[in-house]
Amino acid sequence: MKISALNPNTLSDEQITKLLFGEFQDDQKPGDCIIVLGSSKAIVYRLPVALQLYKAGRADKILFSGGVTWPGNNLTEAALLKNKAIAAGIPEDKILVEDVSKNTKENVLASLLVLDRWLPLHKIRRLLIVTSSYHIRRTYLTFKTYMPDWIEFTLCPADDQNTCKDNWFLSPYGRQRAVNEAKKIIEYIGWGAIVDDEF
Repeated sequence: MKISALNPNTLSDEQITKLLFGEFQDDQKPGDCIIVLGSSKAIVYRLPVALQLYKAGRADKILFSGGVTWPGNNLTEAALLKNKAIAAGIPEDKILVEDVSKNTKENVLASLLVLDRWLPLHKIRRLLIVTSSYHIRRTYLTFKTYMPDWIEFTLCPADDQNTCKDNWFLSPYGRQRAVNEAKKIIEYIGWGAIVDDEF
């Protein structure tokens, strides 16, 4: 069964859990670059995962992606992540920054140019992708849609407090977030914006 066969308005909790979280786990493979997608809480939940991957020697570069500025700060998501990574001991020359994107699709598209200017793109074989666990399916399908097909992905989900596989249904905030994310995936596939996938 394909994701496109799901009705976004009649999803059960079990279907939402399977759709969002599936069996996505870090396969422990090394890659050319770690990509961290920005968010309002990326420093709290996503950055520690990226730092752990880097310090374990899984990749030699980290690309921080995100051009949104959140209330109370005039720096982009990517700039904030870069500053925190440097403060945590990551050398500045090991960091790449993409700071124009405003959504997941743009994270991928804008990162393409940054990656190409760095390596270039035709030499990249694997990317380690860090984002929130509830966001990992849509992120994966977006990368699969817009990145060249010779590039493989290792998915490195970062759990937050309210929208994890085991607790998203326990709070109104987590439930709303998960339901909205599930609907987005199905709708984006219906529009042709991201590729379909097995459910």
